[in-house]
Amino acid sequence: MAESMNNTSDEKLMTRYRTGDTAAFDSLYGRHRGPLFRYVQRQCSNHAVAEELYQDVWMRVIRAREQWQPGTRFQPWLYRIAHNRIIDHWRAGRENHLQIEDEAVIPLDRPWPDAVMLIRECVERLFKLLAGLSEPQRSAFLLKEEAGLSLEQIAEVTGTGYETVKSRLRYALRRLRTGLEGCDE
Repeated sequence: MAESMNNTSDEKLMTRYRTGDTAAFDSLYGRHRGPLFRYVQRQCSNHAVAEELYQDVWMRVIRAREQWQPGTRFQPWLYRIAHNRIIDHWRAGRENHLQIEDEAVIPLDRPWPDAVMLIRECVERLFKLLAGLSEPQRSAFLLKEEAGLSLEQIAEVTGTGYETVKSRLRYALRRLRTGLEGCDE
């Protein structure tokens, strides 16, 4: 009996995809589309650019499937592709920082209770704080929080040392916590 796609590891799915199993790719895409898109989107200032980069990452996965080695962990490999694609985008001079788009998190066209307004204010503050982080700190934070990668995996994705990742996360979290004081009420 075939193993359920839901219980199959990313690595086994990628191995199956390498040999032409498109359903395996669909499962990988379904598992990683949300966190990967959020990671890319939070690294860009424009939703349309984020969508373009996101699609390009998946196209690179498709093109590189035959070079993927079965002993390689899929998730860090995927995020390494995304990280490198974002860096290439910045190097091309298109943008090098995160900006907040003009969309309101919660519409202001009707009255809201104070608690909801506080949440809205805190969410907006968080986005501004993320925008103010250095790219290496923001990237480490988003890889941890959006992708759920371990420190070792983040080091692998970003091509830096474990201690460097720890330091970047520590400084990012300190800055975010300080900036979000009062939001935990």
